[in-house]
Amino acid sequence: MLDADIHAPILVTGATGYIGARLIPRLLQAGYPVRALARTPGKIGSRPWSGHPNLEIRKVDVLDREALTAACQGCKVAYYLIHSMNHLIRDFPRADRDAAGNMVAAAEACGLERLIYLGGLGEEGVELSQHLSSRTEVADILRAGSVPVTVLRAAMIIGSGSASFEILRYLVERLPIIVTPRWIDVPCQPIGVRNTLRYLIGCLEQPATIGQTFDIGQDQVVTYRQLMEMFAEEAGLSKRLIVALPLLTPRMSALWINLLTPVPAVLARPLAEGLRNKVICADSRIRTLIPQELIDCRTAIHLALERARQQVIESCWTDAGEIPPAEWSTPGDPSWTGGTIYNDSRQILLAATPEEVWRAVVSIGGEAGWYYGDWLWKLRGFLDHLAGGVGLHRGRRGPFDLAPGEALDFWRVAEVTKMKRLLLVAEMKLPGKATLEFRLEEVAPGQTMLQQIAHFLPLGLLGLLYWYAVTPFHNFVFNGMLKGFGKVIVKPVLRGPERITDI
Repeated sequence: MLDADIHAPILVTGATGYIGARLIPRLLQAGYPVRALARTPGKIGSRPWSGHPNLEIRKVDVLDREALTAACQGCKVAYYLIHSMNHLIRDFPRADRDAAGNMVAAAEACGLERLIYLGGLGEEGVELSQHLSSRTEVADILRAGSVPVTVLRAAMIIGSGSASFEILRYLVERLPIIVTPRWIDVPCQPIGVRNTLRYLIGCLEQPATIGQTFDIGQDQVVTYRQLMEMFAEEAGLSKRLIVALPLLTPRMSALWINLLTPVPAVLARPLAEGLRNKVICADSRIRTLIPQELIDCRTAIHLALERARQQVIESCWTDAGEIPPAEWSTPGDPSWTGGTIYNDSRQILLAATPEEVWRAVVSIGGEAGWYYGDWLWKLRGFLDHLAGGVGLHRGRRGPFDLAPGEALDFWRVAEVTKMKRLLLVAEMKLPGKATLEFRLEEVAPGQTMLQQIAHFLPLGLLGLLYWYAVTPFHNFVFNGMLKGFGKVIVKPVLRGPERITDI
C-alpha cells in the first residue's frame, strides 16, 4: 500500500465471517488501521483484538446502500468478503447481486481506489453450480464498476471451522463406509486458510495486483476421495471405504450431509452441487507477485486438526449471520399486543461463588452436554436435523467461554454479561420463537442463586400444541439441568430447584 495511504483505514466487509474475522487481526498486526463492518458489532466485541487502537467498528448492513456509502468515506481500499448463502436467506444469488451493486455504488461515490474480492474457482463456459455461478456473478458486478477490482478465486479453503472442512471432517469421522455421488473423483485444487490470508494481505502491498484476477491454490491437484483418505490418516482413523453412487442426486447428498454434519440442508445443497465442478487453477501469476510457501493438502488438514484438538479456533462458519432478535422475551406490553408469551422459570441456590457457577454456565453444550438428560437433547437435535434444522452437530467454537453471535448447538448466543447473565436464542425448527436464559445473583458470600428462564412465543395453533406437549418434560429436564450445575462444580445445593413465580 502506498505510504500516503497508510493512515486511511482499510474497509473490511463481512468482518464477523470466517475469513473476515481472521483477516482483521492480521491487518492490524501489519500496522494497517481497519474499519470493520458488521450487521452485529457486538459479535466483534468479544474478539481479543476488538480493543485495538487502530480498529474502528461500524454497524452496517451491505444491503443498506446509504449506510454502506457512509462507511466507505475516508477509505482507499475495501475488502469485499460478503456471501449471502446462509439458512436465513433463501434466494442468496439475488441478495449477493444487490449487495455487490451497493458496494460498487458506494466505492464510486466515495472515491475508493480499489476493491479486493475473494471469490470462487470454476471453469468459465461450463454449467456451474448455483453457488459458484453466484461467486462469478458477484465478481462480474464488481468489475463492471469504475473502481479497479482485484479478484482472488479459490476452491475449497482448508482450515479449522470452514464449512467445507467441517463437512469433510464429520463425514470421515462418523462413517467407516462413505457413500457419495460421482463428485468424489472430481479434481480440485484446495488452499490452506493461512495461504489465503497471506494472498489477501499481499494484494495491499503489490500494486501489480490492481485490477487483476488470480487463481489461488496449492500445487497439488487432488480429488475429494483423496482428501477424505488424507483426513482419515491424519486423524488416526481406520481406512475408510468410499463408494460412489452415480444415482445419488445433489438433493439427496444435501440431506445426507445435513443429517451427519452441522451444515443445514439449505447450505449443504449448493455446496454439494458445487462439488461436481472441476475447480483447478489455470493462472499461477500470483505466486510470482506474492511469493510464499504454499502448504500442501495433508499439512493443511493436519494444522486444522491440531487447532480443533487444541480448541483454538479463530473463526467458524457458524459465526456468520445476525443474532436473532430476542426483545420479545422480556415483554412489557399486555399479552394481547403481540401474543401470549409462555415461560418456565426455575432457580436453585448453590453453595458456590458466582465465578464458580459462571464457569459452568458458559461451558454448557457441545461436548460438555447439557448436564442432564443428554439423550433427550440428542433426540431433539436429531429430530431437528430431520426437519432440515441445524441440530446439535454445530457444537460450540471453544469449550470455556461464549460470546454474542456464537453458535451453541441449536442455540445462538444473544447476550453475555459476565458473571450475571447468558441469553440464548433458539435456531432449531420451531412453531414459534424460544429463548433460554441463565441469571446469577450472589445472595450471600459463597452462595449464588442460579435462575433458568425459558420463554416461548407460539406461532398459531401448532405453536400452542407444541408448548403444551413439551411442558410435561420440563419438570425433570429443567430441574435436572439445575442440579447438574451443582454436580459439575462439585458444590452442594442449598435450596431448590424451585419455580419462580415473579421474574
